[in-house]
Amino acid sequence: MTQTQSTPTPPPPDVDAYPYNLGTFGLPVRTASSTAQRWFDRGLAWTYGFHHIEAERCFRYALAADPECAMAWWGLAYAAGPNYNKAWEMFDAAELKAALATCHEAGANAVKYAVDPVEAALARAIAARFPADRVDNEKEYVKGNTAFAAAMEDAYKQFGEHLDVAVVFADSLMAFAPWQLWDLATGAPKKESRTLEIQAVLERALAHPSATAHPGVLHFYIHLMELSPWPEKALVPADALRELIPDAGHLRHMPGHIDILTGDYRRCIDGNLNAIDADEKYVAQDPANALDFYAFYRLHDYTFPIYAAMFNGQFKVAIDTVDRMEAGLTDEFLRIESPPIMDWMEGFATYRVHVLVRFGRWDDILAIKFPEDRAFYCVTTTFLHYGRALALALTDRHDEAVAEQALFRAARKTILPSRQAFPNTWTSIVDIAEEMLEGEIQYRAGAHETGFEHLRKSISLCDNLIYAEPWGWMQPPRHAYAALQLEQGNVEEAAKAYAEDLGYSDALPRAVRHPNNVWALHGYHECLVRLGRTAEASIIKPQLELALAVADVQVESSCYCRQVNSCCK
Repeated sequence: MTQTQSTPTPPPPDVDAYPYNLGTFGLPVRTASSTAQRWFDRGLAWTYGFHHIEAERCFRYALAADPECAMAWWGLAYAAGPNYNKAWEMFDAAELKAALATCHEAGANAVKYAVDPVEAALARAIAARFPADRVDNEKEYVKGNTAFAAAMEDAYKQFGEHLDVAVVFADSLMAFAPWQLWDLATGAPKKESRTLEIQAVLERALAHPSATAHPGVLHFYIHLMELSPWPEKALVPADALRELIPDAGHLRHMPGHIDILTGDYRRCIDGNLNAIDADEKYVAQDPANALDFYAFYRLHDYTFPIYAAMFNGQFKVAIDTVDRMEAGLTDEFLRIESPPIMDWMEGFATYRVHVLVRFGRWDDILAIKFPEDRAFYCVTTTFLHYGRALALALTDRHDEAVAEQALFRAARKTILPSRQAFPNTWTSIVDIAEEMLEGEIQYRAGAHETGFEHLRKSISLCDNLIYAEPWGWMQPPRHAYAALQLEQGNVEEAAKAYAEDLGYSDALPRAVRHPNNVWALHGYHECLVRLGRTAEASIIKPQLELALAVADVQVESSCYCRQVNSCCK
């Protein structure tokens, strides 16, 4: 299995019997075949929705109806190549060989058949993207990306009002620094990026009368602004995208990136449950669809209701969504070798532990069975040891917790370097687990300041992860740190941590804040009351009451690691 569809392509299905509702989006292209036009429109919608496999199918169906449709060839080359989430270096050897063969042929044919000036400009650009000699040489791919962007810049100078030209130009620039467009610490564009240029292109496109009906403009603007100091600027584009392409699960999901960052967890849950329904419709069409690389996007969509529900104190939503997600994490699927599914997707198998820790379900954690093949499930095994050690420590079984901690430390050494916590490394993730666990064990052993020292290290490590949604570590370490500071009566220190987490101070980068989350609201309100800051507490109270109304658990602290209200009132 590769990202690119193998040749020959099966006969096209009935164009009128297509099972997916992709709305009315389309781009008229030069073809005498209405069937080719319809398949092209579908392929383009899927491409902007990052479902590259279904996009390739549709472009091939368009070519079956009109072999000389230049834009169908262009679409095939565009969909089969690298993208914002999968740069060239992330292709394995088999994928690379298939993709290059497809992209070279498709790019050349796009140039060959292009007559319309806009189509010809797009065709020249996509043909420039791929190394002429097809060698496995990363420098050649970088040259290809540079040539692609340069050609798209020429196209944009000529046809800047054309929304698809604008989107593809912006995409070509984003390829230089995927997920690295902004410096999270300073809020400035990254030096190696062309972020401000991308912003200018997309904001000019957003001013176009048709922008709110264009999934590419809306999708890429969300990706641009989610890492910025102002994710709220993408709220209106996100709202326009929510139901624009009804059966494109990834596009139904994308507004959730902005919902999370603006603290609208209920809307994130609702939108992503809709995305999951769309994705499951795709799987239901053919069992083989459950085994293709779009699963990475499908599984990603499950993580958003989980993550948002964790911030909302909604255990049932979180654990029910974990159950649904795990149904797709079959051993058969995870053992697919090309692309190496386990390297990309084992991390999804750790979510159950994250949820159970968040909600203090210690007995449930201890009841989880280890995988039979622990070497293959190296990340899963490591995280279960982490969860078990934490559960033992917090149920006053210190010696067992220390023994389990040793097993965690041994297991983390078995994590294969090829395993990805995209875009972070598993080393950076388990480093947080190491400090969290040591902090909790030391604290419960009575070495409170040593415990706090390790928890502060976990906070720093978590804050400095590479941006991802959900964040690479699901429960903010500040929640544990502040809860235990309150347990020790250190109210000012706890209040500071909660204010940072909620974004009530400028201490943290925008992407690291968690506005409106019930846990920090509860903790901060408690701090304000105990400090006699009643006016501020009254301002926080309506937000807290709203958050508590949604939660399905009794929220008494920001972390279930806190065992008493205070030792030192």
